[in-house]
Amino acid sequence: MTTEWTMGLIGGVVIGIAVSLMLLWNGRVTGVSSIVYGVLNPVKGDTAWRWYFLIGLLLGGLSLQATAPNLLSAELQIKTWIGAFAGLLVGFGAILGGGCTSGHGVCGVSRFSLRSILATIVFMVAGMAAVVLLRSTGMLL
Repeated sequence: MTTEWTMGLIGGVVIGIAVSLMLLWNGRVTGVSSIVYGVLNPVKGDTAWRWYFLIGLLLGGLSLQATAPNLLSAELQIKTWIGAFAGLLVGFGAILGGGCTSGHGVCGVSRFSLRSILATIVFMVAGMAAVVLLRSTGMLL
C-alpha cells in the first residue's frame, strides 16, 4: 500500500533527476518563471526548448488526469478571488526575487546558492505567515 510520504519521496526523486538532467544536458536551471519569461520575451534561438518544456508540463498534467484522476482530486480550501490574488502575488514575487520556488528552492538550494537558500527561507516564512493570517481572519476555508 502506497502512503503519502512514499508518493512525496518518489515525486521528489523524479523532480531531482529531471532538474539534474536539465542542468547536465542543457546547462540551464529549471526555473519555471524564467522559462515562461523567455517565452513571453523571446530571444531568437532560445525559444523552442522553452515551448517544449511548457508543453511537456501541460501534457504531464493531462496524462495524469487521464490515467489517475484520483491523484488530482483535491478540493480548494480558499475562495476563488483569494487564489487569483495569490497567483498575482506569486508572479510579482518571482519577478522581485529573481526567480520562483522551482528555480531557487529546487535548483538553487541543491547548488548551495546562498541567494537561493535565503530566497527559499523567505518563501517558506511568507507562506506560513499567509496561512496563519488567512486562517485567523476566516479567509481560508
